[in-house]
Amino acid sequence: MHDQVEKALDSVRPILHADGGDVELVDILKNGIVQVRLIGACQTCAMAQMTLRNRIEYAVKKQVPGIKAVEAV
Repeated sequence: MHDQVEKALDSVRPILHADGGDVELVDILKNGIVQVRLIGACQTCAMAQMTLRNRIEYAVKKQVPGIKAVEAV
């Protein structure tokens, strides 16, 4: 599952990189929650929560069965 989540994150990284940011996989919890860390410009961006939900969470949930949510830590 780790590799699948990384692959999903790779699919959104070009968008994040274009704005000077990135995302790092921290953990995958047994309850289907993926924990990520937003880095670079994404850390302080006012739109970070929207990016997390509309881009990152959407991609991960779509590509990896069993994932219920993505949260920033």
